Amino acid sequence: MKKSDVKIGNHYKAKVTDKIVTVEILAENPHGGWDAKNLSTGKTVRIKSPQRLRGAAPKPNTVAPVGKPKEKPSKDTSKAKSPTTPKPVQNTLRTKKMSILDAAAQVLSEAKEPLNCKLMIKAMTDKAYWEPAQSGKTPANTLHAAISKEIKTKAGESRFEKVGRGQFALSPQK
Repeated sequence: MKKSDVKIGNHYKAKVTDKIVTVEILAENPHGGWDAKNLSTGKTVRIKSPQRLRGAAPKPNTVAPVGKPKEKPSKDTSKAKSPTTPKPVQNTLRTKKMSILDAAAQVLSEAKEPLNCKLMIKAMTDKAYWEPAQSGKTPANTLHAAISKEIKTKAGESRFEKVGRGQFALSPQK
């Protein structure tokens, strides 16, 4: 299109973020181009050059539809399952990974004395109870924070107890 063909207030098809959408030209921009309103999203966009405009678009019908609005079907009207429909098969190939706290409890139950977090992480990874999902730099600090949080939030119900500086053991079950 040519710059002289663009009229303020008209609707045009325009390329905006790799999509062709209908826009309404609102005003001329002082820095060049036009300010326009994307009619599908309602956002204001800047059309910098007439090459973005693909041609005139018909003005949408602004008259409200006559009659009752369509109602969405309720969830109760969904397709009922037949009694012969088989249940989904449990995926036996994928097993649920052990959490870092469960792995720490397992390591502490096998250990004879309290351990610090670095030793627990080493034992967890050596015995393949737990592996970091991402290559985190400080899994020992993460474990320490998680154990401390469980001790604080669960109080007497916690699986762990702090027995020294940086040392944790399993709490005696009552």
